[in-house]
Amino acid sequence: MFRSAISDDVQPERILQEVRDDFGTLRITEGDAYRFLYFGEQTEQSCTFTADPAWLEYDYTRAMLLALFWRTQPERVTLLGLGGGSLANSLLAHFQPGGVTAVELRPAVVDAGYRWLGLSQDPRLNIKIGCAERYINEHPASCDLLFVDLYMEGGISRLQLQAEFFARCHEALRPGGVLVINQWQLGASGQPYAGRMLQQLFGDDYLQVPVEEGNILLFVPAQGRLDLDKAAMRCWADDLESALGYSLRPYIESARRACDGPAFD
Repeated sequence: MFRSAISDDVQPERILQEVRDDFGTLRITEGDAYRFLYFGEQTEQSCTFTADPAWLEYDYTRAMLLALFWRTQPERVTLLGLGGGSLANSLLAHFQPGGVTAVELRPAVVDAGYRWLGLSQDPRLNIKIGCAERYINEHPASCDLLFVDLYMEGGISRLQLQAEFFARCHEALRPGGVLVINQWQLGASGQPYAGRMLQQLFGDDYLQVPVEEGNILLFVPAQGRLDLDKAAMRCWADDLESALGYSLRPYIESARRACDGPAFD
């Protein structure tokens, strides 16, 4: 959803494809070693490093990987929102899931992923075209990790502001599972848009990881609490660094419990 600093000398992007569907315009552009998926004219939704489509460029997607500390080698992973597919590619390349199901509303996004953005052809990846709300309502207790990353051209999806939707997402977890939510921060508050609602649903012991792009990642366990053992997490991140090509330590350092975040006004 946001671009990090790729280069101080980025060349102008050229348009590879532009299509219009029932939800608006999709554009695929290319600049230097990267390809980008845009929703509309301005909303950069995804970034793919063409030499390695499993590379995660954005801080918020890298931070999402922290869920694998608590749920190593998950049997079933569900992604609500596919984007360009880099998160799915990374999970398949580095974390040995039994299977990944990605639910995407727009067929044109999936087509662009396969044609331009290096979306994996791994047989463990199962893509479902349709509404995330309907899918999650029909699949209780179906996954070990659930990543919620639903955005449209105008910004955050209405679903990511609804208590009933998040309650159903939580019910989709198996015992020991983890729900990962990509939210925007509410201005300079340091809290997510739906922060009050989420604390009413899940209490104030779940984990938050704010990132510089303005997103805040939320990690909610199926039950109990997630162990925030930063020493163990650093060792885990160091073991992954050579394979990933970047360190997850910055996101570990910023991890906190919701109760330790800034107070609501």
